[in-house]
Amino acid sequence: MNNQEEKKRSPVSWLMELAAPRRWEYLFSVLAALAGVACSLVPYLIMIELIHALLDGTADKAWCLDRCLVMGLWWVLRYVLHAVSTTTSHHATFHVLANIRMRLMNKLATMPLGTVLEKSSGSYKNIIVERVDSIETTLAHIVPEMTSNIVGAIAVLVLLFTVDWRMGLAMLVVLPLGILCFVTMFNRYEEKFQRTIKSTKALNDTAVEYINGIEVIKAFGQSKTSYAKFVSAAKEGADCFIDWMQSCIFGQSAGMAIFPSTLIGILPIGCLLFMKGSLTAETFVTVIVLSFGVMQPLITAYSYTDDLAQLGTIIGEVADILQREDLRRPETAKELPRDNSIELKDVRFAYHEKEVLHGVSLRIEPGTVNALVGPSGSGKSTIARLIASLWDVGSGSIMLGGVDIRALPLKECTDRIAYVSQDNYLFDLSVMDNIRMGRKGATDEEVMAAARACGCHEFIMSLENGYQTVCGSSGAHLSGGERQRISIARAIMKDAPIIILDEATANVDPESEQELTAAIEALTKEKTIMMIAHRLKTVRHADNILVIDGGKIVQSGTHDELMHQGGIYRRFVESRELAVGWKV
Repeated sequence: MNNQEEKKRSPVSWLMELAAPRRWEYLFSVLAALAGVACSLVPYLIMIELIHALLDGTADKAWCLDRCLVMGLWWVLRYVLHAVSTTTSHHATFHVLANIRMRLMNKLATMPLGTVLEKSSGSYKNIIVERVDSIETTLAHIVPEMTSNIVGAIAVLVLLFTVDWRMGLAMLVVLPLGILCFVTMFNRYEEKFQRTIKSTKALNDTAVEYINGIEVIKAFGQSKTSYAKFVSAAKEGADCFIDWMQSCIFGQSAGMAIFPSTLIGILPIGCLLFMKGSLTAETFVTVIVLSFGVMQPLITAYSYTDDLAQLGTIIGEVADILQREDLRRPETAKELPRDNSIELKDVRFAYHEKEVLHGVSLRIEPGTVNALVGPSGSGKSTIARLIASLWDVGSGSIMLGGVDIRALPLKECTDRIAYVSQDNYLFDLSVMDNIRMGRKGATDEEVMAAARACGCHEFIMSLENGYQTVCGSSGAHLSGGERQRISIARAIMKDAPIIILDEATANVDPESEQELTAAIEALTKEKTIMMIAHRLKTVRHADNILVIDGGKIVQSGTHDELMHQGGIYRRFVESRELAVGWKV
């Protein structure tokens, strides 16, 4: 199925696909619910029999008690089946929700980074956690309970029409007015519901932004103004729900009052027919009893209509993520890279409509150290991320060992490349486990060897629990330099033949930087290295320096060659040397 066809799919189609692994449990749940409906109808038949016997004087005390006991047993069986039905549907639903969340998380891992970053983390969290969780009640109850209530109401209605069709029509007199009251609640429904979605997303995004930026807010004394933004979002979130409730309160109250009032039609018409002799007392009483079993189940079923509307919207949001294009990669490779060389051929790339790389071509020989330098925003990190397969090129190609990376499975690329960015992420795991993520199955001794190699061992051992110290969310329990050094240890643990270092030593103090740089040089021998750096001593000894400006390569060569050429690189070096001489 192509992407265009997927976009045309309805939320129902997506829901059927997402629930497919548990369809047999849902089917069993419906069958149990329908069996419960059948059990709930039997007491009505016994009631009719009991009423007739009482009115014609053929009933005795023992027989009546026996009939009441049988009715009670059928009702008990009905609720047992109801419990079986809802337990089964809940079991299926929790597995479906888990499957939806896993599919969403797996999808984020296969989407281009640029596509992922189009939404805020607060939006993703809201969809994956709160929004998906909010459909649990609907999925778990709507299948068995809505089905059983509708079927039960129809069955009682058919039975009522069988007893006397005139009284059946009399009972339905209130139906149009009740429906009209409920319909008024759906005036501008989509507009109101979308407003609640928009305000809830804004509240989530504002909350995440406030929490993530709390350090800056406190440091610059902006807590009052920043909190005001959150208060405004919270107020808007509350107001949209209150406004929606107020617009529905009359229709809801009137509908709930009128819809169950079946006696409004039954009593006057029944009395008239009884007085004319065309309706017996037994039939009249039977109709009154049966009428109480029609509208209440329908009201219960109707109560799920709002949930159904929300379900469609939420499944639409889930589908919007699931149908995004993945990085285009085959399952298997027809040809593997011959070596660890990297070549870019007329590469162009744009963030949305803004092109940031304009026909970049370069070649990195295997086993060499290459540096990318240039002003901020020139496109250095974009080139590194394209090589690391975090994005796909807009046009042109990137060759890895003579093979287009788009012709290689994603795992083949990630196995060959270790990427260390300036803002590397540490998980809320122990230091040991964070480093071990570079190579699953590595022993504790191998992890500690990698830490020693990049100068991490001593500071790790000084932590409260050594290697078992938990790093905290995003590595919050460690300093920026400590996080960076653990990230480099993790990359070294991977032992990939190609290493990309995007400002890898930016957060490290000068004393640690020298030690870390020496460790990187020793451990990356015979590997293909690409580094992005602003510090002169980091790039001076590179085999090849590529100068990027305005999304293009404007100079390339060794440090001495570029100094002889003049231009941007020479000005870069001279400004750095001048800055070193500054004193306060």
